[in-house]
Amino acid sequence: MALASEQTASNQKRSGKSASAFRTISEVAKELDLPQHVLRFWESKFPQIKPMKRGGGRRYYRPEDLVMLRRIRDLLYDDGYTIKGVQKLLKENGGKIEKGTSVPQDQASALTPEKSAELKSVLTELEDIQKLLS
Repeated sequence: MALASEQTASNQKRSGKSASAFRTISEVAKELDLPQHVLRFWESKFPQIKPMKRGGGRRYYRPEDLVMLRRIRDLLYDDGYTIKGVQKLLKENGGKIEKGTSVPQDQASALTPEKSAELKSVLTELEDIQKLLS
């Protein structure tokens, strides 16, 4: 918990805004190190992300949106989940994904680079066997 409060304090120093302040899409993109189009895309895939929209369609993200976006980013980029995997996780947990929340390994949609390489190797071997048989 101390780490979260340190991160919030650090983010507040960088942006000059309080932790409870709304943020624009450019501020959120910078804070999460993501392109703005990725945030807009995630809005279409995750109904839990609902920034306020003001005149001209400008988006203003609430602090809880920022928490959700950070967790989605971590699941996708750090934990190796697919978008469908994160959607399933949200559905199973009532639209919330707290830190440490995960699905059982047999249900996880993550495919590690090692597993991917192993599967490619098996596929190549099967294709070679198929060529020998035909």
